[in-house]
Amino acid sequence: MEPRRDTIAALATAPGTAAVAIVRLSGPDAGHIARRLTGIELRPRHAELCEFKAEDGTSIDRGLLLYFPAPHSYTGEEVVELHGHGGAVVTDWLLETLFGYGARPAEPGEFTLRAFLNDKLDLAQAEAVADLIDSGSRAAARAALRSLDGEFSKAVADVQESLTELRVHVEAWLDFPDEELDRDAAATLERRADALLERLDVLCAQAAQGRVLRDGLIVVIAGPPNAGKSSLLNRLAGYDAAIVTHIPGTTRDPLREHLSLDGLPVGIVDTAGLRTAADPVEAEGVKRAQRELERADRVLWISDVRDGAERAIAAAREAVGTRVPFTLVLNKVDLVAEPPGLVSHGDVAAIRLSALTGEGVELLIAHLKSLAGWSHEAAGTFSARRRHLDALERAAAHVRAARQRLGGALELGAEELRGAQAALSEVTGALTSEDLLGEIFSSFCIGK
Repeated sequence: MEPRRDTIAALATAPGTAAVAIVRLSGPDAGHIARRLTGIELRPRHAELCEFKAEDGTSIDRGLLLYFPAPHSYTGEEVVELHGHGGAVVTDWLLETLFGYGARPAEPGEFTLRAFLNDKLDLAQAEAVADLIDSGSRAAARAALRSLDGEFSKAVADVQESLTELRVHVEAWLDFPDEELDRDAAATLERRADALLERLDVLCAQAAQGRVLRDGLIVVIAGPPNAGKSSLLNRLAGYDAAIVTHIPGTTRDPLREHLSLDGLPVGIVDTAGLRTAADPVEAEGVKRAQRELERADRVLWISDVRDGAERAIAAAREAVGTRVPFTLVLNKVDLVAEPPGLVSHGDVAAIRLSALTGEGVELLIAHLKSLAGWSHEAAGTFSARRRHLDALERAAAHVRAARQRLGGALELGAEELRGAQAALSEVTGALTSEDLLGEIFSSFCIGK
């Protein structure tokens, strides 16, 4: 994809009423448009107090102008930021004027896309911008900042360099087809491949931790009425997110909360009690609960501990089937003599706890972290996505295949190493299709 040559504008702050709103311009005509808007001469990296004027000379607002000449800007192009008063009417009027002066509305993520296309960021760093904005915990924010600072990209580049060195040695032998690869040379190549695999395995493990920290888990709380589903949500949230009563059918619409459980981002959905309902409103709530089950990474099936584990497991299997894995939560241990604990019933994990008192809830949090593959936030954890992990795993698979051929079929080994390099290049965007770029940047907010 070639760098873009037109000038874009968008609101860079959240829409709505606020003390300050920032409108951003980027492109070859950004400075020219800013001069027409303000009538002042621009000075790089100086905050200029000025009036923003419409095409007919009417004053729109008074605020600050910041000018960043190319290539020393976020996008690598001329960038102008207009800091004015927050409010929909003022910002809409200002943007309308900028469009009249020749700018066009920015697409989602287009400022960061231009930074990528102008080599200000690689693709992993660009994605880290969105991850930093969307981070659901301080740990996730720290990890995204490390990726934005280039730690992930540097780790990939170091592995890529070692991979290149191995390819050079393999292809050097291919240039002399009349000479056989002796045993010592083959052993050296295999040792290099083994060392490379160790580094890739470490990088895959780090990326897996980063993906968990970024994506977390989607957990659906389900079960019969009055089992304590909403009480458990409130206990995990730390506040009364859901209404709790003794009346069956209190919860109708699925209730969503985004939580950080000991550093792990978790999206929790509390659903209506699953039963045959005569009330049409409650029946609709049950249908919506069943739809939520399809989208979950994990279902927490809540049951009264006094009803027995086997009965609860049978009900869970009937509702969930084999579509989504579930954990049995035997609630209300405060009403029986059994202590809290984590036990197994065949292939089903069961946790005895009390949502009312909080006993055993820490066991549930540890269980969810274990399911997600999250152990702790290591000092070097960086933000990563599913596509990054896929690319790293494919690179490792190619190197393993090459390792098996280094003792004989060097041509096939060299081809596998080329495949590994191509997979690694996808992480930072050295080899990336326009379709993938469109998919990645369309998830950004407009103005970033």
